[in-house]
Order: sequence, then structure tokens, then C-alpha cells
Amino acid sequence: MNKGVLTALLSILLAQGFKIPLHYIKRKEWKPELFFQTGGMPSSHSAGVASLTTFIALKKGVKTIDFALSFIFGLIVMYDAQGIRRQTGELTLKVNSLDELVRKAHEKESVEFEEKKPKRLKEMLGHQPQEVVGGALLGLVMGSLGFLLSKKNRQRKRFFVR
Repeated sequence: MNKGVLTALLSILLAQGFKIPLHYIKRKEWKPELFFQTGGMPSSHSAGVASLTTFIALKKGVKTIDFALSFIFGLIVMYDAQGIRRQTGELTLKVNSLDELVRKAHEKESVEFEEKKPKRLKEMLGHQPQEVVGGALLGLVMGSLGFLLSKKNRQRKRFFVR
């Protein structure tokens, strides 16, 4: 198994898992479904790319093409998570509030009509900058742990093979 990929995937899962207790601490509301949603603290996008980049940096060094690719693509992912995706989420909030505005405007209308309730758009798509930083810090820790654990495993295997 590719230990870098495993480290990144575990970081993503851990970040998603952290969203539930952090939301509870902040809002006093238990929402396990947050595990399967985008947005929120910490950013699993940032955690995944930061842990992979950290793992590569420690295993192969920062002067390698592997690190360069991971670092640049990681920056793009983190920028996108808090930039474009965040703006999309804010636009979605406004679109969803239009439904309420239209409903209020029709309350004064005397003509009856049948209105189908549209499905609300998902509002938490992107991340605030602090959520991206939180995910990146989690990824840094997880990438370091992944590297250290894989290094210890290698040393243990060498000990038993001799």
C-alpha cells in the first residue's frame, strides 16, 4: 500500500470526523451527518493535500519533483477550497433566501396557485480561511506521523529480517 496515499486518506477522514465535535462545541448541536458534508472546520481538502505534501517532503526531500507537484497542486486545492467554492456557497445562501422573499411577496396575492417547494441548494460548499489553515495544520501533523510510523515499520522489518 502506498503509505503517502494512506496518510492523506486518513487525514481526510480524521478532518471530516473532527467536524462533528467541533460543531457541537460551537453550536451545542449534534450533527453526525457533517461527516459526509463539505465545508466546515477543519478543511479535509487542506488536511489531505498538506499531509501528502508533508509525507513526501520528509520521505523524498523538498528538492524533488514529487514534492514540487504535491506542493503546487496542494496550494491550488487550498486556494480553491476557500476561494471559488466559498463564493459559490455564499451565492447559494442568497439564492435560497430568494425563495423566502418570493413567498412573502405572494402572501399578498389573492389568486391561489399550487407551488412546488424546490429543493434547497447545499449552502456549505467552501471554507473560510481559518478552516483551510486548520486543515493544513492537521495535515502537517498527520503527514509527519505517517512518515514516522512508516519509518519505524521499516526499521522493525529490517530487525526481523537479519
